[in-house]
Amino acid sequence: MENKKKSSILLFVLFLILSVSSIAFGQLKTDFYKNTCPNVESLVRSAVRLKFQQTFVTAPATLRLFFHDCFVRGCDASMLLASPNGKAEKDHPDNLSLAGDGFDTVVKAKAAVDSDSKCRNKVSCADILALATREVVAMTGGPFYPVELGRRDGKISTLTSVQHQLPGEGFNLDQLNTMFARRGLSQTDMIALSGAHTLGFSHCNRVSKRLYNFNPKSSVDPTLNKAYVAQLKQMCPLRVDPRIAINMDPTTPNTFDNAYYKNLQQGKGLFVSDQILFTDSRSRNTVNFFASNNDAFKQAFATAMTNLGRVGVLTGNQGEIRFDCTRPN
Repeated sequence: MENKKKSSILLFVLFLILSVSSIAFGQLKTDFYKNTCPNVESLVRSAVRLKFQQTFVTAPATLRLFFHDCFVRGCDASMLLASPNGKAEKDHPDNLSLAGDGFDTVVKAKAAVDSDSKCRNKVSCADILALATREVVAMTGGPFYPVELGRRDGKISTLTSVQHQLPGEGFNLDQLNTMFARRGLSQTDMIALSGAHTLGFSHCNRVSKRLYNFNPKSSVDPTLNKAYVAQLKQMCPLRVDPRIAINMDPTTPNTFDNAYYKNLQQGKGLFVSDQILFTDSRSRNTVNFFASNNDAFKQAFATAMTNLGRVGVLTGNQGEIRFDCTRPN
């Protein structure tokens, strides 16, 4: 009887959480700023385009920043908050590899929005990050999708809140699905979002285990393509500087396309968590589908980004609209 009661309470709490989440993202809409800042999208686009022309890293850095922000405390721009004592989300070891260009993109886009007197302090940093992310995806050849707006910025950012909230490069399919499902994202969403690894780079210290110390039976991960192993070992020899960068997509690293999935078919996924999508039969069909149909991948990615953008959002009287993206008002 006691267990039944506990189960009922747990179910009720889960129902409340899901209800609150659905109410929150139900308040998001693509034309949220039509009266307060009607040209918000063009203001953000111009600023992001200028930044992108200065450095390509703008694209993968902004995209990764959005993902990391949404996965910790929801899409509330708390990842942008700075802490004087190094105790904010951005200071966690899992976030130290986030390139500064992503943060800079949001700061520049915020300045552009606030330069319009009608828009000043009317648009949240969380919404600016969501819009900037759509722009970098489109600028590199990915889909241009509608962005739901109306998020408020979070006031809290703690180092501890990042712990065990981001997928690891050694995750298997069950671990990936569990982590994404907790945020209301399906396996298809997860596989589509993993396709973001078609852009950007990682570092040698993230893959050296697969090359030199995989397990007691094999020093090299047997799921890796042999020619790719030789290529990676050349770029990441033993005792190399761990900060040396390697492209996530060895074929078209500067283009948002479905090459990521074609690479997985050939054993060229940089992380275990990439390659598992092909080696595990439960996800292989989706990988094969995206590899054979670039349009289907882009459509699935756009849907997944919309779903990701709804995770844990603050709306209405929750949160605030930060005057400075790096600190609470």
